[in-house]
Amino acid sequence: MKIITVCGLGVGTSLMLKMTVESAMQELGREADVEHWDMGTIKGKERDLVVTSEEFRDSFEGEEDVIFVQNIMSKEEVKEKLEEYFN
Repeated sequence: MKIITVCGLGVGTSLMLKMTVESAMQELGREADVEHWDMGTIKGKERDLVVTSEEFRDSFEGEEDVIFVQNIMSKEEVKEKLEEYFN
C-alpha cells in the first residue's frame, strides 16, 4: 500500500504526520510505503491513500481515499482513522 501525507510545503507537518502514520501502521500490523509531499506535488503522485490535516479538507473535495486528522501528532487518532478506513 502506498500512503502519502500532505501539507502546504511538504516539509514540517507532512513529515511529522508521516512518522505518526508509520508508527500507527506498525501497531496495526500493516505494511505501507509512506511518503510526504506538498499540495502542488501530490497531484501527479500515484497513491492508495492520502492522510492530511483537517485544514486541507477543501483541497480534496470529492476525492476518495483521503483521511483527515485533527492532531497530526496523535498516533491514537491516526490509528483509529486508519482502522476505520481498512474496515
